[in-house]
Amino acid sequence: MPGPRLPHFQSDLALPKSVDAVVIGGGIIGAATALELAERGHSVLLCEKGQIAGEQSSRNWGWVRISCRDPREIPLMARALTLWEGLNERTGRDTGYHRSGILFTAESAKKEARLERWLRNLDGLGQQAHMVRGTSLAALVPGHPARVRAGLYTPLDGRAEPQFATHAIAAAAQAAGAKVMTECAVRSVETSAGRISGVMTERGRVACSAVVVAGGAWSRLFLGNAGIDLPQLKVLSSVLRTSAVQGGPGPALYTDKLGLRKRADGGYTIADAHENVVDLVPDSFRLGWKFLPSLRQEWRSLRFRLSHRWREEAAQERRWQPHQTTPFERCRVLDPAPSQTALKRGWAAAQADFPVLRSADVVQSWAGMIDVTPDAIPVISQADDLPGLFVATGFSGHGFGIGPAAGQLAADLVTGDAPVVDPHPFRLSRFSDGTRYGPQPGC
Repeated sequence: MPGPRLPHFQSDLALPKSVDAVVIGGGIIGAATALELAERGHSVLLCEKGQIAGEQSSRNWGWVRISCRDPREIPLMARALTLWEGLNERTGRDTGYHRSGILFTAESAKKEARLERWLRNLDGLGQQAHMVRGTSLAALVPGHPARVRAGLYTPLDGRAEPQFATHAIAAAAQAAGAKVMTECAVRSVETSAGRISGVMTERGRVACSAVVVAGGAWSRLFLGNAGIDLPQLKVLSSVLRTSAVQGGPGPALYTDKLGLRKRADGGYTIADAHENVVDLVPDSFRLGWKFLPSLRQEWRSLRFRLSHRWREEAAQERRWQPHQTTPFERCRVLDPAPSQTALKRGWAAAQADFPVLRSADVVQSWAGMIDVTPDAIPVISQADDLPGLFVATGFSGHGFGIGPAAGQLAADLVTGDAPVVDPHPFRLSRFSDGTRYGPQPGC
């Protein structure tokens, strides 16, 4: 079940012998980190085991939002919104970015009050966010479902096209001097005198003084082989897209039944609002107690199942040597089958809520693996136990929109520049230093 069709990316062919930094992972976080480093004059190698944006970076909803985020992410996302505004010009390519606004709806007084409470997180940030009701709501979304009584509207939020945006950023990094190699898995890191000194790829060794692991759902496995414990699990999200249709909603919408956004091609990307599939795997039990706070908060939206993934991950090597073929070479792209239940439910809800969509066809559907942490915010951090190793992963379904700013923060940490925001909430050590961690209420 292939994901969205990706544009061709021209990989570099020759592996450099040495660079300042190696970035592992060709999703939006890795690409944005490589672009930042290259623009600052550092030599960079971006290695992707498969293809640029082959996994979740092209399979997400395409939302660029500050709305309803964990409060700890808000400063970084405010920076991301600024970066998205200039990203087409910066990269010289079309990312599909459009400031369309996003609306989170309330179907009950309780939900309305929760949205109003969350809105206070944006006080003083100039986001122009506000509650809409009555005629204002009707003007914003004509023909909205009758059950919707109000909504939180963030007009400075928007959308972009996942299948194009990461390619634009990676190509810009290349133009700025970075080497970008696809079909080139990094197998392991090398150390000297207790710090990073290089990496071993499937094509050979590269000397470096810094490594950024931005491997998405693969990050825990890679870091484990380096002796770094990252608590991270995977959640499967299913999405469909429609043919072009006239007269549908303009802003992206999140209701009690679905998530929906207009696409640059005139169709819509649609997903069920309340089903995320969690495949039970050995790590589910190794890490289960760390995820209990998230489970208590999100259990209604999770569907646990025992599938072939148990067998696959149980048989997967967790330790290997630099000369050995790794799991990253055996599976170049995570391409799971979508949940048909979620697709049918989301599509039915979309047609019921917006009858204009009944004239559209479902053109494609896909699924992606979201990398999640126990507190549902990312790790953007140096690994304290191994100087020169940095981690930028675990974005928990929020990575696409925040990606450009996350890359900036990761680059700040690598170079020692003043960080664009306080990195403390995103430190890896929060899972081991006695900090009480867990998700903070969104919407």
